[in-house]
Amino acid sequence: MDKHERSHKHSHSHSHSHSHNHSHGHKHSHKHSKAVLNRLARASGHLTSIRNMVEGERDCSEVLVQLAAVRGAINKISEIVLRDHLEHCIIEAAESGDKEALNKISRAIELLFK
Repeated sequence: MDKHERSHKHSHSHSHSHSHNHSHGHKHSHKHSKAVLNRLARASGHLTSIRNMVEGERDCSEVLVQLAAVRGAINKISEIVLRDHLEHCIIEAAESGDKEALNKISRAIELLFK
């Protein structure tokens, strides 16, 4: 381990505000919920492993490779949730003229790709 790796401390603080008001009158139950939950559990476990790598002062390159794997997993989860939402909620919203639901998905997609 070189001097850079020993002296390089990482600290992250994130504040998130989430609104989960679903006023467009239907339940958010989707056929892929179980798959999404399983993938989230795996990604969460993977993040814990990465945290242990950082605490154990593992090589930064190894940590970055593992972070890329988690990002890929999160992207796939996002794709599944988005597709499920489009196939169910958004079709229903479009058919019923629910502009609020359409605006919400538009904003969510903007945030997803930031």
